[in-house]
Amino acid sequence: MTRQSIEVKSGGATRGREEPSASGWSYRPRLDIVEDGDEFTVHADMPGTTNEGIEVQFDHGTLSIHGRVVPRQKRDIEFLTHEFGVGDFDRELVLSDVIEPDRITAEYQKGVLTVHLPKAEHAKPRRIPVRAV
Repeated sequence: MTRQSIEVKSGGATRGREEPSASGWSYRPRLDIVEDGDEFTVHADMPGTTNEGIEVQFDHGTLSIHGRVVPRQKRDIEFLTHEFGVGDFDRELVLSDVIEPDRITAEYQKGVLTVHLPKAEHAKPRRIPVRAV
C-alpha cells in the first residue's frame, strides 16, 4: 500500500549528503517510511538541528519538512575530512487520501524527526467475518 499512498517528491537521490546551492550548502536528511495497520511513520535523520528549527506543514496532500542543520565547527578552520551535512533542507512527501490530515503529529528526539501519519478508517486493514450458512 505504501507505494500508492506516499510518494517522496524531492531529495530522494542525494541519500543524506550535502549539495551546493545558490546560498551555500543544502542538506537532505535520509528518510525511512514505515507502515503498520494504523499509520505510516516517517523518520528523518537530521542531527544538528533543534525542534524549533524544523517546520512541518501539510497542504493540499503534500507533507513538507523544512529546517536547517548548522555547522558544528567555526568557518575559519581547514577540514581534513568534512562529511557532516549542513545547511537548509526541504523534503516533500505527496500523500494519498488514505491519510487523516487532522491527526498528523510530529516529534523530534535525539536527532531524529518522527512524523505520524494516521490512516483514515477506510484505509485500515479490517477482518471480514465469514458466516456459516
